[in-house]
Amino acid sequence: MGDQKLSQVKRGEVPYLRRMMGMVFQDFRLIQKMTVYENVAFAMHVVGASSREIRRRVPYILGLVNLQGKADCHPRELSGGEQQRVGLARALINSPRLIIADEPTGNIDPALSFEIVDLFSEINKRGTTILMVTHEHSLVKHFGHRVVEIHNGSVVADSCNWEARHE
Repeated sequence: MGDQKLSQVKRGEVPYLRRMMGMVFQDFRLIQKMTVYENVAFAMHVVGASSREIRRRVPYILGLVNLQGKADCHPRELSGGEQQRVGLARALINSPRLIIADEPTGNIDPALSFEIVDLFSEINKRGTTILMVTHEHSLVKHFGHRVVEIHNGSVVADSCNWEARHE
């Protein structure tokens, strides 16, 4: 990542490289027995963050994704959009340089989809690269950033001017 060539990363360095990334999944991948706070804090526990740092950072990140009032809720008590924002908070918690979002709006309604994309846009403005995979053309147009189009496993277009090609 950055100026590092990924083809030259040694196998033992991969776990450290992963710490620079956050993942957002279509199916949320939340731990049902954990609260919102615990789901987000878990990502910090995995990388060895101190309890003090976790107590400081988790409420801040929950505020960024507008879930500060849901910290004690379990995933089953949340809407699909709220669950996706928990997933986004978990992806953000360790200040990644890259977030990979695999169909992050596939299981939420269209209005919430735009809200999630707007959150990604704000995160991107703060310096985090967002790699989002989606089939939803309206979201791609709304996002308005570089688009790489892939069909049958091959790159067929790489352009910032996606809207002009699909009107």
